[in-house]
Amino acid sequence: MNRRLIASLAVGAALVLTTTGCSMISPQATTIPYSAAEGTNVHDSGPLEVRNAFVVANDEGTAGNFVAAIVNDTEDSHTLNVEFGEGGPSLTVRVPANTTVSLGSDEDEPLEIDGFEGLPGTDVATFFQSGDSEGALVSIPVLDGSLDYLSALAP
Repeated sequence: MNRRLIASLAVGAALVLTTTGCSMISPQATTIPYSAAEGTNVHDSGPLEVRNAFVVANDEGTAGNFVAAIVNDTEDSHTLNVEFGEGGPSLTVRVPANTTVSLGSDEDEPLEIDGFEGLPGTDVATFFQSGDSEGALVSIPVLDGSLDYLSALAP
């Protein structure tokens, strides 16, 4: 009788290990952080958080508007410096303390990027910096205005 008990425990243990063993060694997709939107989130730009950053460009790629939500959770106002491409056009956005500036929303227009060059469907290396931080270089997507909700954001 002890042999049957030991055998059934061994079979049960083997069954449990073989049916759950795959999840022990394979990465779980739900634990990998990602931006669940068109744009890119930038976390290392300094005290300001940049969320869902992207550019809406015309079909020729000769004009673009910057769209993003910029969050300031600090007690001080800060300026976000953004540079598109190495030595490319740049812009600044002042964000008051404890507020969010949503460029491209109903309240705030997207920012026109003077001298922007980038075809829709590509990414543009963009440098974000605020406060005393070193900043972060991130690729953000360039979209066109062909979708209804992006058409109002196109240059």
